[in-house]
Amino acid sequence: MGRSDLERLSKEELIELVLRLQRPEKTSRTSSKPPSTDRKEQREKSRPGGAKPGHEGHSRTISDTPDEVVEHRPDRCSCCGAALMTDLPSETVSLHEHVDLPEVKPLITHHRRLSVCCSTCGTRVVAPVPEAVRGTPFGPRLHGVATYLKTFQALSYERLQGALSDLFGLTLSQGG
Repeated sequence: MGRSDLERLSKEELIELVLRLQRPEKTSRTSSKPPSTDRKEQREKSRPGGAKPGHEGHSRTISDTPDEVVEHRPDRCSCCGAALMTDLPSETVSLHEHVDLPEVKPLITHHRRLSVCCSTCGTRVVAPVPEAVRGTPFGPRLHGVATYLKTFQALSYERLQGALSDLFGLTLSQGG
């Protein structure tokens, strides 16, 4: 606004302009503006964020031994719509990796003790209790997972019971 513009203003307009210039700038402390809109004094002086020049970037490495490779090949030309034959040479433009865990389900083995009648003397003979089922019915891997979740992840017995049910479909008692 130049001098000539100011000379054309009425007295009331001049008073309003002077009062507006004397008012303090609105901040989150003097109005209902959120604090995120306040001007930061250091912002103008600060250096830009992000990696510094010459910094070597880091990213997750792509696996050298994928379990499955799926190639996505265009079947039509995006320009003319002609069919693109599968024997045409192709090149890899980008590689995207999808990582997931295999389905985890409990391996349940039934150990059946059988009895047989001796054909010579008629005595009923029962197989001995297998070593594999003596003690706890839970195998070393399940025991290891439960110990890890209880000890290192500090799950309560109730949450441990829920985690084993949710993750593996196992119905165990808290005491088990």
